[in-house]
Amino acid sequence: MAYKTIEGGVTAAEGFQAAGLHCGIRRNQSKPDLALVYSRVPCTAAAVYTQNLVKGAPIEVTRRNLADGTAQAVICNSGNANTCNADGEEKAQKMCDCIAQELGISPSNVIVASTGVIGQVLPIEPIIEHAPQLAASLSESGSLDAARAIMTTDLVPKEAAVELTLGGKTVRIGGIAKGSGMICPNMATMLAFLTTDATISSQMLDAALHEAVAESFNMISVDGDTSTNDMVSIMASGLAEAPSITEKNADYEEFCRALTELCVTLARKMARDGEGASKLLECRVQGARSKEDARKIAKSVICSSLFKAAMFGADANWGRVLCAVGYSGADVNVELVDVAFISKMGRIQVCLNGAGVPFSEEEAKRILSEPEIIVLITLHEGDAQAQAYGCDLTYDYVKINGDYRS
Repeated sequence: MAYKTIEGGVTAAEGFQAAGLHCGIRRNQSKPDLALVYSRVPCTAAAVYTQNLVKGAPIEVTRRNLADGTAQAVICNSGNANTCNADGEEKAQKMCDCIAQELGISPSNVIVASTGVIGQVLPIEPIIEHAPQLAASLSESGSLDAARAIMTTDLVPKEAAVELTLGGKTVRIGGIAKGSGMICPNMATMLAFLTTDATISSQMLDAALHEAVAESFNMISVDGDTSTNDMVSIMASGLAEAPSITEKNADYEEFCRALTELCVTLARKMARDGEGASKLLECRVQGARSKEDARKIAKSVICSSLFKAAMFGADANWGRVLCAVGYSGADVNVELVDVAFISKMGRIQVCLNGAGVPFSEEEAKRILSEPEIIVLITLHEGDAQAQAYGCDLTYDYVKINGDYRS
């Protein structure tokens, strides 16, 4: 491993500050609802957005602002998605305008995001009123404050950072994320704001981000729903003064691997914090004919409500795994499939060559009662592999979503 985990989250990279506070969008005054990430220099930037045809107004504004591949700040509110509102884009633009004025930058260099309830008018006044305080609160230790301010039904804030060496220079990549429900099929009611001090062109940054997202945020599922406001953005300040990455060379590959690892870490945090979740589930598929087939199978199993419910009950119902493999759309010979369940309590083989094998239900129960479970699927048809991440389906998921607006 050419990189290591470090502290600092979204402010770990050189040149970045962050802040978070309560401005009044959320009724609960103990919950911050407005976040800011800022670079002291203009950055190359890129983003990936939801594939839902219904898109939040902030996404349209951010798309326009990132058309030139540059950005210097991110502003995000929680508690209201600013989606399906006639004045949505106008208010998203006002968010850019007010914070740009405080920071002394162009509004076109602001990434804007919102998350929360869909279809309710966003009150813009609290955001404008608190913009000066938000900007004044910026700190190199503000990552956690920002991470808390973007949370909705999340139970814990999510931040991570990694460090690597490029051209003899230390380069850092960090980020914060939120996401607890509506996680599927490609990203979710999730937001992730990433930063790095690498020197990289906006084209290469966009390519690296898409590669990282394909292995991480696109491989998680909580409930099979796709949100309207999903966004993963990244800004690169270049302040590490490492060699510039302008093509897919060795430095690009190294940067891409570290970025992917960071995104996988954040994705796992999201899956573990799924609404009502009691267990983190990981599906590992190996021996597939192609990467595409491996991904299809891993996601199919992780998305299966029957499988997720079985894991909640610590029930080694491996038939639900094979069922999900069968309808995944992958080119697979089911008669060659092996399935095993793994946790820190051990490993138990439950299926060989597409058929059940004798196993101890008591041992299986012990293994599946742990908070992190791996289902290992071996196909014996090739060398491709993939991983997907999710959580169990519990009683609390229904309660959380039944009470979401109240």
